[in-house]
Amino acid sequence: MRLPYHCTLGGAAAVLAILLSAGAQAAPVAAAKPAPADTHKTIRVLVAADQESVLASQMAGRIDQVSVKLGSTIKAGQVLLRFNCDEQDAHLKMANADFYGAQQTYESKVKLQSMQSVAEIDVQQAGAAAQKSRAQIQLYQAQLRQCTIVAPFAGRVTRLLAKQYASVNIGQPLIEIVNDRKLKVQLNVPSLWLSWLKPGQPFTLQIDETGKAYEAKVQRINGRVDAVSQSIEIEGEVLGNPDNLLPGMSGVASFAPPKR
Repeated sequence: MRLPYHCTLGGAAAVLAILLSAGAQAAPVAAAKPAPADTHKTIRVLVAADQESVLASQMAGRIDQVSVKLGSTIKAGQVLLRFNCDEQDAHLKMANADFYGAQQTYESKVKLQSMQSVAEIDVQQAGAAAQKSRAQIQLYQAQLRQCTIVAPFAGRVTRLLAKQYASVNIGQPLIEIVNDRKLKVQLNVPSLWLSWLKPGQPFTLQIDETGKAYEAKVQRINGRVDAVSQSIEIEGEVLGNPDNLLPGMSGVASFAPPKR
């Protein structure tokens, strides 16, 4: 059955009205503005010592004295541990005596040579013997220097493996120290940050253990991006000399985004 012409026009008009109404309602959704970007960028951070070292024994022997304890504050050049070196000391005294005798012989032969009473070869041999004795002195002096463990820098003792009267071997770890006056922070940031993150850029640290904020700046940026995590490692320097900040603490680093 065929509808009249006026009915067909009326249906088409109704469909068009419905479509226009739906478009009018959907327009505000399409025109919605995106949410504003974050005003700060934060990431987890670890505090570390810029200098740390494990001091090992350079000789086999018995420990006579341990001058520090766990957590002790130390100065650069301070003696931390001393070995029993009676044998090395006796060797040095013997070497000094040998050198004195060899030097006297050499000087006597030089005088005799001036009177043409001795051959040149005898003078040279006496001089070589004196030089050998001097080298023996230097050898035993070097061995005596190994009898003491000296702090290479100021800081604190973080691990003590040596005990008084214990016998140790060459290369055995004895004392672990860190420079707690010069601290750095280590963190991994998104590689996309390389478009604005530069050495020298300041940022703020919020440390969990102290609950305080500290100022820092970017010191070094790694030369390779981690392809899996799309991140890059950076190191920062803590500004000032905070007393309550220790290696091993952690927190959050906050970076202000670049101005557009």
